[in-house]
Amino acid sequence: MGKVAYFVDLQPDLEDFLSAVVKGFSSSRKSLPPKFFYDAYGSQVFDRICATPEYYVTRTEIGLMKDIGAEIGALAGPQNVVVEYGCGSSLKIHALLEALIDPAEYLAIDISKQHLINTVEEIVADYPDLRVGAICADFSASFDWPPEADQSGSRRLAYFPGSTIGNQMPAEAAQFLISVRRLIGEGGSLLIGVDLKKDIGVLNRAYNDAAGHTADFNLNLLRRINNELGASIDLSSFEHRAYFNAEKSRIEMHLESNIDQTVDIDGRTFSFKSGETIHTENSYKYSLAEFSELAEKCGFKPRKAWTDADDFFSIHYLDAR
Repeated sequence: MGKVAYFVDLQPDLEDFLSAVVKGFSSSRKSLPPKFFYDAYGSQVFDRICATPEYYVTRTEIGLMKDIGAEIGALAGPQNVVVEYGCGSSLKIHALLEALIDPAEYLAIDISKQHLINTVEEIVADYPDLRVGAICADFSASFDWPPEADQSGSRRLAYFPGSTIGNQMPAEAAQFLISVRRLIGEGGSLLIGVDLKKDIGVLNRAYNDAAGHTADFNLNLLRRINNELGASIDLSSFEHRAYFNAEKSRIEMHLESNIDQTVDIDGRTFSFKSGETIHTENSYKYSLAEFSELAEKCGFKPRKAWTDADDFFSIHYLDAR
């Protein structure tokens, strides 16, 4: 059996989490960055969300990947170094690796260290002849190609599944695409999943599953504050709220305080009124034309876009210009 070739640890430290909480709770409109959802427990809960009947994204994307695998392999060609942003579980990368022709290396990037380790170890076990490496990092931050990774000049294929691009504000999404373009270099490509505009009922159900996994995922931010920052927030005093904001074409997730209360964190006190929310995540929905236009502005040339039969989800193959 093979082993992980390298592990680069750029995980943000605890102070980054504390700083983000203090900044977000000090604002007139309280918020928390969605990247902090993904500690070990949050990553596990997200896997449960992906298996719910309401959350169409994962099964639709995987089904579409299987349908178009041969086309992706032909577009990409042989011997790519595959760079996956936000690897999460290994389900989607399996579909891509099976589609590619003799991939040269797999580099996984994720902010959740234990989840990242589990994923790359699984890939090593399933693909013992493939060189596998990992970077534990906030993938929304810009970083250089690690010296431990392939230096042969092999073509780089970035992979960003799950419509995670939708969690970024449009300006943030543009900056991320520009950083990906820089990392993969000329001759590189990006395969990216993008959720599409659709019936509002479908969208609202996807983020309010009956089993309550999305609510648990959202509330886990407060659980992390308690566990890691020594707070004592009563999780039952907050409720999960998710709804589609048609004006901004995005799902918004919030944690709503159901009482007037104060929260103490690291010697600071923050007040919440009943009904006040912490804005925790956006999930922007695009049309095919809107996303292609964004990609072109960020240095990519659209090669092909595919959608499922219901036009719920899209996958875009982009070349770096």
